[in-house]
Parts: sequence; C-alpha cells; structure tokens
Amino acid sequence: MAAQQTGPTDDGTRDEAVDPALVELAQQMLDWARGGDTERVLAYVDAGAPADLTGADGNTLLMLAAYHGHAALVRGLAERGADVDRLNDRGQSPLAGAVFKGEDDVVSTLLALGADLDHGAPTARATAEMFGRSLT
Repeated sequence: MAAQQTGPTDDGTRDEAVDPALVELAQQMLDWARGGDTERVLAYVDAGAPADLTGADGNTLLMLAAYHGHAALVRGLAERGADVDRLNDRGQSPLAGAVFKGEDDVVSTLLALGADLDHGAPTARATAEMFGRSLT
C-alpha cells in the first residue's frame, strides 16, 4: 500500500488519510482538462471521479476546459453534473474566463447550458464590455 498523507485542518484536527496516487491522478485530470483530452476526462468522470473536481486554486475541470477553449469537454462535464457557474478562489466564473480568452465556442456552449452572465467578479457581462466582445 502506498504511503498516505495527513495534515492538520483549520480546527486543529487531522485530515483523513489521502493516497498520494489519488492526488496525482486528480492533478493529471486537471492537466487533461487544460489540454482538452475530452475522452479521457469524461471516462474518469463516468467511472466515478467528481465532475466538479477542483484544484488547489479552486479551478474545476470545467473552468480549465472553458478557459482553454474546449467546448466539447465543457458540455460533457456539464452533462455529467458539473456546475457551469462554480467560481474559483478568485471569484471568477467559467463564462467570464471564456469571455476573457475570446473562446466564442465555449461562451456559446456555456450560455446554452444556462451559465449566468452576472455571476462572479468580474462578471462575464463586465468582462465582455471591458474587452469589447459580444456575448451572442
């Protein structure tokens, strides 16, 4: 069995043991989302990995896919229960990130999935205005 890590929590108790292999797999999944490896990410989600898997900075698989222009992965994650409006630790939404990056296919996909134009800070609407981008 692999060595397991534990650490203190905010209230001074210990975290549950975490298998380093699972931490490594989670990091790989986040990397695959950045790279748009739709088939691999969705296979792991279908096998039981959380659709809203989140990295240390609060970025979910969907956020990373949106920011890097992978509309098919965004749609697949949302269809599997990922929250299209989940904010990262900086208060940014996937939609605002896609608007910022000029990822029009992702913006259209997120809007079709019901993403909120006014969620987060700055909002997607404010980001579009700031960069002179359309939200249609």
